[in-house]
Amino acid sequence: MKISLHEITIRDLFAGYLDSQEEGVVAYGGRLDVRPKYQREFVYTGKQREEVINTVRHGFPLNIMYWVKKEDGNFEVLDGQQRTISICQYLNNDFSINEKYFHTLTNDQQEQILNYKLMVYFCEGTDSEKLDWFKIVNIAGEKLSDQELRNAVYTGAWLTDAKRHFSKTNCAGIGLGDKYVRVEVNRQGLLELVLKWISCGNIEQYMADHQHDPNCNELWLYYTGVINWVKTIFPFYRREMKGLPWGEIYNEFGKNPLDTAALEAKVATLMQDPEVQKKSGIYQYVLTGNEKFLNLRTFDEAVKREVYERQGGICPHCVAEHREKTHWEIEEMEADHITPWIEGGKTVAENCQLLCIEHNRRKSSH
Repeated sequence: MKISLHEITIRDLFAGYLDSQEEGVVAYGGRLDVRPKYQREFVYTGKQREEVINTVRHGFPLNIMYWVKKEDGNFEVLDGQQRTISICQYLNNDFSINEKYFHTLTNDQQEQILNYKLMVYFCEGTDSEKLDWFKIVNIAGEKLSDQELRNAVYTGAWLTDAKRHFSKTNCAGIGLGDKYVRVEVNRQGLLELVLKWISCGNIEQYMADHQHDPNCNELWLYYTGVINWVKTIFPFYRREMKGLPWGEIYNEFGKNPLDTAALEAKVATLMQDPEVQKKSGIYQYVLTGNEKFLNLRTFDEAVKREVYERQGGICPHCVAEHREKTHWEIEEMEADHITPWIEGGKTVAENCQLLCIEHNRRKSSH
């Protein structure tokens, strides 16, 4: 990993500054991608960006910035995007401080800002070296997300296309699946989520494998396949569907023959069941049959005490096995449904029994 420290004047930084909205922000004579295409939008508040300018005007040091050196010899901002845009916007007269725009400052005040030296690390190396280093230095300013760190490493046409599809508030990915995903789009949340789904968690490997692809067609087709599958299998939308791991569900069940009407009937019934505490888990339950997704009601302490007194602290399973020890303290026993929920049992005192921990765990595992 090669890391070198450079002094960059604001004059040189601002040269060639251009904000093309979704097409990105460039500076430093056009050689610096300040905000690459379709990356998160400017997020500093007015007060934060004013503090940046005031720091510069007083000659105080700003935190060190980090630029990634790309394969073509140009750069991309890794850390310092918000400070850079704040400075360039002020010099571009996009905002004022105390009713003072840059162009209204005196010549010496302007020169003081233009000659201010920023401390910038130029970083270059292999993908793995850069990613490891970036994780270490990700400490200042608006903290970068894991996906933003990956984006700084795996640059290229594929990533640009992926950002276009997944990295803006009004991007196509959100337009298609907003009702089904819960992410922070401007912080690369949707891109990270879809990459996690398609790669089964191996995001960096997938990005490395596809970094030099001309487009992200495979990723986009996968995502549209996931969302369209969900809409087909569960056509009646409920708010509980938002935020579920649909890609993981699709990976497991996407090729299985499923009865949409039967699934909907089960979902509707379970939505009305007061025993089911986690309604969003119903969708995974009807596919897997695993009750862990439902967070079924449990017996409260009052019921547990009532049943303990009724049983006299005796575990009926210990009695049935003619064990020497059959009596337990209440803290040594767990509440169990006599008639299981799946067979219609309710979480009421009449359907509760206390078992010793060993027998309850043994029963639960069957």
